[in-house]
Amino acid sequence: MAGRRTNLALLWASVLALATGAAAFLVGTPSGAWVVVAHGVVSLAIVVLSPWKTVIVGRGLTRRRTGRWLSMGLTAAILLVLATGVLLVTGQVEEVGGLTMMQLHVGFGLLVVSLTLAHTLQRPVPHRAADLSRRNVLHAGGLLAAAAGLWVLIEGILDVALVPGRERRFTGSHEIIDAALVPATQWINDSVQHLDHDSHEIDILGTVHTVAEIEAGGDTVEATLDCTGGWFTTQDWSGTRLDRLIRPDAGMSVVVRSVTGYWRRFPIDQVDRLLLATHIAGRPLPDGNGGPVRLVATDRRGYWWVKWVSAIEVDERPPWWQPPLPTA
Repeated sequence: MAGRRTNLALLWASVLALATGAAAFLVGTPSGAWVVVAHGVVSLAIVVLSPWKTVIVGRGLTRRRTGRWLSMGLTAAILLVLATGVLLVTGQVEEVGGLTMMQLHVGFGLLVVSLTLAHTLQRPVPHRAADLSRRNVLHAGGLLAAAAGLWVLIEGILDVALVPGRERRFTGSHEIIDAALVPATQWINDSVQHLDHDSHEIDILGTVHTVAEIEAGGDTVEATLDCTGGWFTTQDWSGTRLDRLIRPDAGMSVVVRSVTGYWRRFPIDQVDRLLLATHIAGRPLPDGNGGPVRLVATDRRGYWWVKWVSAIEVDERPPWWQPPLPTA
C-alpha cells in the first residue's frame, strides 16, 4: 500500500476509533453493542496497517526533517492506546498507578487525537478525487474485512482462554460481584461528599424530603451500574421510585441535581425507571457510592446515576436539552 494511502487510511481509522470510542460511552443496552464492536474493528484496522506504516516511519527516520519527534511521539501514543486496549479487553491488568485501564486507554486516546491534529497540520495529506476510486474503496473494504476477521479471532481466543476478559459485558466493562468492593468514582472534577444522613434533605418539586422518608419508600430494583471507568456491578438497590413522587404529566423532562452541581435530564415518561436509592445490597450507600441518596437509572451508563442527590425539578425543556456527556 502506497505511503500516501496508508497515511490517509490511518487518519480516518483514528477518526473513526475516536468517534466510536466516544459513542461507546453512550451505550447502555445490548442493542447498542454494535458501537463497541465497531470501535474494536476500526482500532484493529490500525494494527493491520502497522506493517506499511513501519516502512514509512523507517524511511522518514533516514531523513532529517522537522517534526520527526512529533511523529515518533504519535507512534508511541498509538502503541500505548493499543496496549491499554488489549489489557482492558483481556482484563489481565485492572489498574496502574491508581488509574483504571479504561482511564489510561481514554487518556492515551485523547493524546493521540491532539498529536494527530498537530501532525496533520504539520504534514497535511490533501484529499483528491481519485481517493474515492473503486480500487481504493475495495482496499478500504478489504482492510475492514481483515480487521473484522482479527476481531472475531481475538474474541474466539478469549472465549476459550481462562482470562477475565471473556466475562466482560457488551460495553467492555468487567464485573464486580461484591457490593462492598464497588469503587468510589466521580465524573471529572467531582469529589466524594460526606453528607449527614439525618440532616440531609432532598428538594423534590419544592417539597423537602428527608433521607428517612426516601428509605421508607420500600422499593427495590435489580439494576446494573456500568461505569465508564471499565467496571460494572448488578445489585439490588432500595429506596423510592420516582414515579411515586412525580406525575408522568408534570412536564417534559426531569432534572436530577447533586450537591456538587452535577446534573442530568431524563424524559418525564421514564420516571418509573428511576429510583432514589439509599441502600445497595441491603446496606446503606457509602459516601463514595453516592450516599446517603443517589439516583439509579436503569439501562443507562454510570454517569446518569447522579450521586448525592439534592434536588429534583420538572420543566418543559426536551430531554435532549443537555450535553450528551456531562462537561463537569
